[in-house]
Amino acid sequence: MSALLVAGTTSDAGKTIVTTALCRAFARRGVSVAPFKAQNMSNNSMVCADGAEIGRAQWVQAVAAGVEPEAAMNPVLLKPGGDRRSHVVVMGRPAGTLDSRDFVGGRTHLRDAAYAAFDELRSRHDVVVVEGAGSPAEINLRAGDYVNMGLARHGDVPTVVVGDIDRGGVFAAMFGTVALLSAADQALVAGFVVNKFRGDLDLLRPGLDELRSLTGREVYGVLPWHPGLWLDSEDALDLEGRRAEEAEARLRVAVVRLPRISNFTDVDALGIEPGVDVTFASEARALAGADLVVLPGTRATLEDLAWLRARGLDRAVLAHAAAGRPVLGICGGFQMLGTRICDPDGIEGEAGADVPGLGLLDVTTTFGAAKVLRLPTGTALAAPAHGYEIHHGRTTRHGGEEFLGGARSGAVLGTMWHGSLEGDELRRAVLREAAAAAGAAYEPATVSFAEQRERRLDLLGDLAEEHLDVDALLDLATSGAPAGLPALAPGASR
Repeated sequence: MSALLVAGTTSDAGKTIVTTALCRAFARRGVSVAPFKAQNMSNNSMVCADGAEIGRAQWVQAVAAGVEPEAAMNPVLLKPGGDRRSHVVVMGRPAGTLDSRDFVGGRTHLRDAAYAAFDELRSRHDVVVVEGAGSPAEINLRAGDYVNMGLARHGDVPTVVVGDIDRGGVFAAMFGTVALLSAADQALVAGFVVNKFRGDLDLLRPGLDELRSLTGREVYGVLPWHPGLWLDSEDALDLEGRRAEEAEARLRVAVVRLPRISNFTDVDALGIEPGVDVTFASEARALAGADLVVLPGTRATLEDLAWLRARGLDRAVLAHAAAGRPVLGICGGFQMLGTRICDPDGIEGEAGADVPGLGLLDVTTTFGAAKVLRLPTGTALAAPAHGYEIHHGRTTRHGGEEFLGGARSGAVLGTMWHGSLEGDELRRAVLREAAAAAGAAYEPATVSFAEQRERRLDLLGDLAEEHLDVDALLDLATSGAPAGLPALAPGASR
């Protein structure tokens, strides 16, 4: 069967956007298409129906493709637990840790798992659209690469390189990306896609023509910058909040931007509500005046709690709660709101750690090796609720009310359920309570998160149809890279 690799000149160049757009566009043509990313390094993950954990971006790409998300779509997931260590998930299940010293030579077993998943997935679908990671021209890592050109070479997969023109220097980045590759890798790079273009396309065409001439490769289109083009992201590079128009802003939500924030898409659903202004806060003063403060999930609860205290954000959260204003903690953020957090086995850091929490909820958390992965359902605030759990910690409630696998005490809410705010009725109930506590005259609009996501995916498909040569890209995926693509120096000499 067929495949296409979407590589990028840098991280956040638009690989996720282009991959998702092609999944939707190909599916519209009746093609059986599946997304794939050999290795994802992200703390933003999702639980599939079979209990497997994969990167959130691949889960959304599967939705765009109209197929059931599964472990094979993201066989290796690395979840950074610090600057030098990542927790490893293989085929949706915990598989130990990976140290930075093992990054080049200690991943053979991960490569084998990724290749096996790709081969099996490709055997079941007409086309697999592969998202690369970072840049394929990280020449210091090429020997152990199985995500970009390593995978392309394994499966003889034609490749397109995406560049973000909004960053500047896109032509140099595209040419340089190809030139740094070996001749064998270059032979699979068929062309380019420009992302986030603003302005008059006629002004860009001379550069596109020269890029074609210099590289002997096609430019498959130019995607425009679009204000409505945001998706569930896989990393925290683009955390800018979801801002309401100043005249419409009636309820302000401040999300604490923890250094190791995870599953930050939990608050995306708040951003679709008209009149709700969602911002990310790293300073105590940024919480002042917020109607609702959210402590999100984190991959390193103890370290991020220490960071919170070092910046005085703990005092700001306590003052907010003391004023009767709502606080919502999700997963790791919920654990911080408790009385104690214990790590006897060193799951997150030093073994034997026993740290006091913020004391706003009468719960205690103990970390253990076993990981909880499930899709719970229930009710809260008289509304139906659903979500997903991904955590090592076991949290015990000693007092207060039960709330979505967590606890509630007055206006302080804590839950272990990610994604619960995607439930329209529950989200509105939380916002009503926040507004009432703030004395704000706010009634949430009737907005469907699921419909909003579908509209964003359809917008992606529409933009792909209008601005990319979708037929040529589908033909590239099925026919392979053209023969005789010219080699560019200096990488071609290798």
